[in-house]
Amino acid sequence: MQRYFLNRPYRGEQEIRLDGENYHHIARVMRMSAGSRFYGVFSDEKVCICEVEEITGDAVMARITGWETAVKELPVHVTVSCGLPKADKLEWIIQKGTELGAFHFLPFIAERSVVKWDTKKEAKKRERWQKIAREAAEQSHRSHLPKVSPPVSFQQLIEESHTYQYKLVAFEENAKEGEQHRFAEMLSNMSEGGNVLAVFGPEGGLSLDEIKKLEAAGFVSCGLGPRILRAETAPLYVLSAISYHFELMR
Repeated sequence: MQRYFLNRPYRGEQEIRLDGENYHHIARVMRMSAGSRFYGVFSDEKVCICEVEEITGDAVMARITGWETAVKELPVHVTVSCGLPKADKLEWIIQKGTELGAFHFLPFIAERSVVKWDTKKEAKKRERWQKIAREAAEQSHRSHLPKVSPPVSFQQLIEESHTYQYKLVAFEENAKEGEQHRFAEMLSNMSEGGNVLAVFGPEGGLSLDEIKKLEAAGFVSCGLGPRILRAETAPLYVLSAISYHFELMR
Protein backbone atom coordinates (compact mmCIF):
# COMPACT_ATOMS: atom_id res chain seq x y z
CA MET A 1 0.00 0.00 0.00
CA GLN A 2 1.04 3.58 -0.62
CA ARG A 3 2.13 5.71 2.35
CA TYR A 4 1.32 9.40 2.90
CA PHE A 5 2.64 11.82 5.52
CA LEU A 6 -0.17 13.91 7.00
CA ASN A 7 1.74 16.84 8.59
CA ARG A 8 -0.30 16.81 11.79
CA PRO A 9 -0.49 14.72 14.99
CA TYR A 10 -3.19 12.17 15.68
CA ARG A 11 -6.05 13.72 17.69
CA GLY A 12 -8.31 10.70 18.14
CA GLU A 13 -10.26 11.13 14.90
CA GLN A 14 -11.63 8.14 13.00
CA GLU A 15 -11.74 9.86 9.62
CA ILE A 16 -9.07 11.90 7.86
CA ARG A 17 -9.12 14.37 5.00
CA LEU A 18 -6.23 14.57 2.50
CA ASP A 19 -5.72 17.44 0.09
CA GLY A 20 -2.86 19.07 -1.81
CA GLU A 21 -0.11 16.78 -3.08
CA ASN A 22 -1.50 13.76 -1.21
CA TYR A 23 -4.90 14.25 -2.86
CA HIS A 24 -3.29 14.64 -6.29
CA HIS A 25 -1.25 11.46 -5.89
CA ILE A 26 -4.18 9.40 -4.62
CA ALA A 27 -6.77 10.66 -7.11
CA ARG A 28 -4.73 11.48 -10.22
CA VAL A 29 -1.60 9.31 -10.06
CA MET A 30 -2.74 6.15 -8.26
CA ARG A 31 -6.36 6.61 -9.43
CA MET A 32 -7.73 5.15 -6.22
CA SER A 33 -11.44 4.83 -5.63
CA ALA A 34 -13.81 4.06 -2.76
CA GLY A 35 -12.53 0.98 -0.94
CA SER A 36 -8.85 1.54 -1.82
CA ARG A 37 -6.46 1.36 1.12
CA PHE A 38 -3.28 3.23 2.08
CA TYR A 39 -1.14 4.11 5.09
CA GLY A 40 -1.43 7.54 6.72
CA VAL A 41 1.52 8.73 8.83
CA PHE A 42 0.83 11.36 11.50
CA SER A 43 3.56 13.78 12.58
CA ASP A 44 3.78 12.03 15.97
CA GLU A 45 4.78 8.89 14.02
CA LYS A 46 1.53 7.00 14.52
CA VAL A 47 0.77 5.06 11.33
CA CYS A 48 -2.84 4.22 10.47
CA ILE A 49 -4.37 2.00 7.82
CA CYS A 50 -6.98 3.94 5.87
CA GLU A 51 -9.80 3.05 3.49
CA VAL A 52 -11.03 5.61 0.97
CA GLU A 53 -14.66 6.56 1.48
CA GLU A 54 -15.03 9.40 -1.02
CA ILE A 55 -12.95 11.38 -3.51
CA THR A 56 -14.23 14.86 -4.30
CA GLY A 57 -12.86 17.53 -6.61
CA ASP A 58 -10.22 18.65 -4.12
CA ALA A 59 -9.97 16.16 -1.26
CA VAL A 60 -9.94 12.50 -0.26
CA MET A 61 -12.03 11.37 2.71
CA ALA A 62 -10.83 8.15 4.32
CA ARG A 63 -11.74 6.05 7.35
CA ILE A 64 -9.12 4.68 9.78
CA THR A 65 -9.49 0.91 9.92
CA GLY A 66 -6.39 -0.13 11.85
CA TRP A 67 -2.84 0.70 12.93
CA GLU A 68 0.62 -0.39 11.90
CA THR A 69 2.60 -1.80 14.82
CA ALA A 70 5.91 -2.80 13.20
CA VAL A 71 8.92 -0.67 14.22
CA LYS A 72 10.60 0.84 11.15
CA GLU A 73 12.94 3.42 12.72
CA LEU A 74 16.57 3.05 13.81
CA PRO A 75 16.92 2.67 17.61
CA VAL A 76 19.22 5.73 17.63
CA HIS A 77 18.53 9.09 15.98
CA VAL A 78 21.26 9.84 13.45
CA THR A 79 21.83 13.35 12.14
CA VAL A 80 23.88 13.38 8.94
CA SER A 81 25.93 16.56 8.59
CA CYS A 82 27.76 16.95 5.27
CA GLY A 83 30.02 19.70 4.05
CA LEU A 84 28.19 21.10 1.02
CA PRO A 85 29.15 18.89 -1.96
CA LYS A 86 28.94 19.74 -5.65
CA ALA A 87 26.04 19.21 -8.08
CA ASP A 88 23.27 16.87 -6.96
CA LYS A 89 25.32 14.82 -4.49
CA LEU A 90 23.47 16.21 -1.47
CA GLU A 91 20.17 15.18 -3.05
CA TRP A 92 21.56 11.65 -3.41
CA ILE A 93 22.65 11.64 0.24
CA ILE A 94 19.22 12.84 1.36
CA GLN A 95 17.38 10.24 -0.71
CA LYS A 96 19.52 7.24 0.17
CA GLY A 97 20.16 8.41 3.72
CA THR A 98 16.41 8.59 4.32
CA GLU A 99 16.01 5.05 2.99
CA LEU A 100 18.72 3.91 5.42
CA GLY A 101 17.08 5.54 8.45
CA ALA A 102 18.63 9.00 8.90
CA PHE A 103 16.67 11.14 11.36
CA HIS A 104 17.84 14.62 10.31
CA PHE A 105 20.08 16.23 7.69
CA LEU A 106 22.22 19.21 8.67
CA PRO A 107 24.45 20.39 5.80
CA PHE A 108 27.21 22.88 6.61
CA ILE A 109 29.60 25.14 4.75
CA ALA A 110 33.04 23.57 5.02
CA GLU A 111 36.38 25.23 4.37
CA ARG A 112 36.82 23.20 1.18
CA SER A 113 33.23 23.35 -0.06
CA VAL A 114 33.35 24.41 -3.71
CA VAL A 115 29.64 25.21 -3.81
CA LYS A 116 28.76 28.77 -2.83
CA TRP A 117 25.48 28.84 -0.95
CA ASP A 118 22.98 31.32 -2.38
CA THR A 119 20.59 32.40 0.38
CA LYS A 120 18.23 33.83 -2.26
CA LYS A 121 17.59 30.31 -3.50
CA GLU A 122 17.39 28.76 -0.03
CA ALA A 123 13.61 28.36 0.13
CA LYS A 124 13.41 26.68 -3.27
CA LYS A 125 16.36 24.39 -2.50
CA ARG A 126 14.97 23.35 0.87
CA GLU A 127 11.57 22.67 -0.64
CA ARG A 128 13.19 20.33 -3.17
CA TRP A 129 15.34 18.61 -0.54
CA GLN A 130 12.34 18.10 1.75
CA LYS A 131 10.32 16.67 -1.14
CA ILE A 132 13.12 14.20 -1.87
CA ALA A 133 13.16 13.16 1.80
CA ARG A 134 9.36 12.79 1.85
CA GLU A 135 9.26 10.60 -1.27
CA ALA A 136 12.11 8.44 0.03
CA ALA A 137 10.43 8.10 3.45
CA GLU A 138 7.17 7.03 1.81
CA GLN A 139 8.96 4.54 -0.45
CA SER A 140 10.94 2.99 2.41
CA HIS A 141 7.92 2.85 4.75
CA ARG A 142 9.29 5.20 7.39
CA SER A 143 7.17 6.48 10.26
CA HIS A 144 9.45 9.51 10.69
CA LEU A 145 9.90 12.17 8.03
CA PRO A 146 13.50 13.46 8.28
CA LYS A 147 13.94 17.21 8.48
CA VAL A 148 16.39 18.82 6.08
CA SER A 149 17.84 21.98 7.63
CA PRO A 150 19.36 24.86 5.67
CA PRO A 151 23.17 24.86 5.53
CA VAL A 152 24.84 26.26 8.65
CA SER A 153 28.30 27.68 9.20
CA PHE A 154 31.04 25.52 10.67
CA GLN A 155 30.79 27.43 13.96
CA GLN A 156 27.03 26.86 14.08
CA LEU A 157 27.68 23.15 13.55
CA ILE A 158 30.02 23.13 16.56
CA GLU A 159 27.40 24.90 18.69
CA GLU A 160 24.65 22.51 17.55
CA SER A 161 26.84 19.51 18.41
CA HIS A 162 26.60 20.21 22.14
CA THR A 163 23.05 18.76 22.16
CA TYR A 164 24.23 15.32 20.98
CA GLN A 165 25.33 12.32 23.03
CA TYR A 166 27.52 10.71 20.39
CA LYS A 167 29.61 12.63 17.87
CA LEU A 168 31.82 11.25 15.14
CA VAL A 169 33.63 12.73 12.18
CA ALA A 170 34.82 10.66 9.23
CA PHE A 171 38.44 11.60 8.48
CA GLU A 172 40.19 10.04 5.49
CA GLU A 173 43.65 10.51 7.03
CA ASN A 174 42.61 8.06 9.75
CA ALA A 175 41.74 5.52 7.06
CA LYS A 176 45.08 6.09 5.31
CA GLU A 177 46.89 5.47 8.60
CA GLY A 178 45.00 2.21 9.13
CA GLU A 179 42.74 3.34 12.00
CA GLN A 180 39.82 0.91 12.02
CA HIS A 181 38.60 0.62 15.62
CA ARG A 182 37.15 3.92 16.84
CA PHE A 183 33.87 3.69 14.92
CA ALA A 184 33.31 0.10 16.08
CA GLU A 185 34.08 1.11 19.67
CA MET A 186 31.62 3.99 19.44
CA LEU A 187 28.91 1.66 18.15
CA SER A 188 29.53 -0.70 21.07
CA ASN A 189 29.13 2.17 23.53
CA MET A 190 25.93 3.58 21.99
CA SER A 191 22.65 3.03 23.79
CA GLU A 192 19.26 2.74 22.14
CA GLY A 193 17.35 6.01 22.28
CA GLY A 194 20.50 8.10 21.97
CA ASN A 195 21.22 10.73 19.36
CA VAL A 196 24.20 10.69 17.02
CA LEU A 197 25.79 13.49 15.01
CA ALA A 198 27.89 12.17 12.12
CA VAL A 199 29.98 14.73 10.22
CA PHE A 200 31.45 14.27 6.75
CA GLY A 201 33.56 16.54 4.59
CA PRO A 202 32.91 17.72 1.03
CA GLU A 203 34.82 16.34 -1.96
CA GLY A 204 38.11 17.83 -0.78
CA GLY A 205 37.65 16.50 2.73
CA LEU A 206 37.88 18.39 6.00
CA SER A 207 40.93 20.49 6.82
CA LEU A 208 43.18 19.59 9.73
CA ASP A 209 42.04 22.77 11.49
CA GLU A 210 38.40 21.70 11.19
CA ILE A 211 39.23 18.25 12.55
CA LYS A 212 41.05 19.75 15.53
CA LYS A 213 38.10 22.01 16.33
CA LEU A 214 35.66 19.11 16.06
CA GLU A 215 37.80 16.93 18.32
CA ALA A 216 38.01 19.80 20.83
CA ALA A 217 34.17 19.84 20.80
CA GLY A 218 34.04 16.15 21.69
CA PHE A 219 33.96 14.48 18.27
CA VAL A 220 35.74 11.18 17.69
CA SER A 221 37.58 11.15 14.36
CA CYS A 222 37.17 7.78 12.65
CA GLY A 223 38.39 5.88 9.66
CA LEU A 224 35.70 3.96 7.77
CA GLY A 225 37.64 0.88 6.77
CA PRO A 226 40.77 0.63 4.61
CA ARG A 227 39.28 2.27 1.52
CA ILE A 228 38.81 5.99 0.86
CA LEU A 229 35.12 6.71 0.33
CA ARG A 230 33.55 9.49 -1.73
CA ALA A 231 31.74 12.33 0.00
CA GLU A 232 28.37 10.87 -0.96
CA THR A 233 29.31 7.29 0.01
CA ALA A 234 30.65 7.79 3.54
CA PRO A 235 27.30 8.84 5.13
CA LEU A 236 25.61 5.76 3.65
CA TYR A 237 28.39 3.53 5.01
CA VAL A 238 27.87 4.90 8.53
CA LEU A 239 24.07 4.54 8.39
CA SER A 240 24.39 0.99 7.08
CA ALA A 241 26.84 0.06 9.85
CA ILE A 242 24.53 1.51 12.51
CA SER A 243 21.58 -0.40 11.06
CA TYR A 244 23.60 -3.63 11.00
CA HIS A 245 24.77 -3.14 14.58
CA PHE A 246 21.39 -2.27 16.10
CA GLU A 247 18.94 -4.13 13.88
CA LEU A 248 20.52 -7.16 12.20
CA MET A 249 22.73 -8.13 15.15
CA ARG A 250 19.85 -8.25 17.62
